[in-house]
Amino acid sequence: KLAVALMDIGRQIPAELNWVLRVDGHTDSVPISTAQFPSNWHLASDRAISVVNFLISQGIPGERLVAAGFGEHHPLDTSGTLAANQRNRRIELKLTER
Repeated sequence: KLAVALMDIGRQIPAELNWVLRVDGHTDSVPISTAQFPSNWHLASDRAISVVNFLISQGIPGERLVAAGFGEHHPLDTSGTLAANQRNRRIELKLTER
């Protein structure tokens, strides 16, 4: 649904606007260190890259996408509870100019 909506929006944006969809990946504050994800930066970035790859597979041009990893540094909830950690593990989308 997101890819279809983005394609519709993209057709409505004036051609002279160089827009991109920034996909921001976030983690909670629990440190991670695995072979696949050596740090929270890696995990957050991989979250964003996964969404970007999915959108590309759905027909969104790669030049219209940006993947950004924020690690644990921009939490929505700093209470440290399990619910807070779950809330902080997220993807945010921002339609912006390049």
